[in-house]
Amino acid sequence: MSPAVSATLRFGRVVIGLVLVLFLGMCALLAPLIAPHDPAEQNLLSILLPPAWAPDGNSGFPFGTDSLGRCILSRLIYGARVSLVIGVSATLVAMVVGTTIGMLAGWRGGDFDAVAMQTMDMLLAFPSLILGLIIVAMLGPSMANIIAAIALTSIPTFARIARAPTIVMKARNFIEAGRSLGFSDTRILGRHILPNIFPEILVMGTLWLANAIRTEASLAFIGLGLKPPTPTWGGMIREGFDNILDSAWLVMAPSVAILIAVFALNLLGDGLRDAIDPKLRNDA
Repeated sequence: MSPAVSATLRFGRVVIGLVLVLFLGMCALLAPLIAPHDPAEQNLLSILLPPAWAPDGNSGFPFGTDSLGRCILSRLIYGARVSLVIGVSATLVAMVVGTTIGMLAGWRGGDFDAVAMQTMDMLLAFPSLILGLIIVAMLGPSMANIIAAIALTSIPTFARIARAPTIVMKARNFIEAGRSLGFSDTRILGRHILPNIFPEILVMGTLWLANAIRTEASLAFIGLGLKPPTPTWGGMIREGFDNILDSAWLVMAPSVAILIAVFALNLLGDGLRDAIDPKLRNDA
């Protein structure tokens, strides 16, 4: 494959991912304006209506209704807000805490590095969903606790990503020059090392955001998400499971929404990684 074709494909992936992410973000931001119905409004006369495109569908509910007569499309739109808020918040917390731990471990070395990394290894020994399930089950299914649980499962990844390049960077000549000039550790880490390793952290954050959204949906599916009637994609799948045989749209709609969100973020993350990593760019 020629370099021009490869570059075009990479650019196309980034554009598709970015457009889909922006679309989901706009849906979440403008949910009160674009949702056709109140997501919590129950209409017992409109229970389990099929989508509008079905042979006997109802045009007033493009994606149909659930077992309580609530609009599926409206709940999908508001569910995007919940998923993105939890996913972005958890990823940002994990990025800040994990990057700080990793940079300090790589900079100081010695016992601090050993203890910090062994602690991260202990957290990595637990599957992210299992660890999140334990934390939410102990603390309760509130938004703050879900964010904290997902963030805790993500911190080790960012710590390891930040530690390795910090070790490499601190041996560079310009870092040694800064130390000889009396620059503080905080200044060297914040103004000289962090800007150089931040692109790698950003790419990992984009990819890990998809994992955070998937973890939140999994927790909601097993009953540890936000309490009803707050719409969440995982909660919608759980609620629709009882009618999956005769009303498959109840499960398909939120499942496709999760698929699109994860697919878009992976496309965006892969494109950013290809653009930032010179080895991948040259190999393509």
